[in-house]
Amino acid sequence: MGAMSPWHWAVVAVVFLILFGSKKLPDAARGLGRSLRIFKSEVKEMQNDGASRPENSGSDSGAAQSPELPSGQATAAAPPSAGQHTEPKSA
Repeated sequence: MGAMSPWHWAVVAVVFLILFGSKKLPDAARGLGRSLRIFKSEVKEMQNDGASRPENSGSDSGAAQSPELPSGQATAAAPPSAGQHTEPKSA
């Protein structure tokens, strides 16, 4: 008993069609697919960043060091890439 048979999946699919309609389901699936692709790319980027960073071996307390900039230069936040969602700023 515990496993879902094909009939169970068919009933679940019919319930989803009734609740959400045939127009919204493809859009929802497309959005879910995009979200998963973004998630996978971010996880892969985090793994690559962790692998490419050298380990600090010194008498530090383990704090991360930032690269030194010439005087008069400040760091600025990078603009969001085209695939990222940013919320509008309120006035």
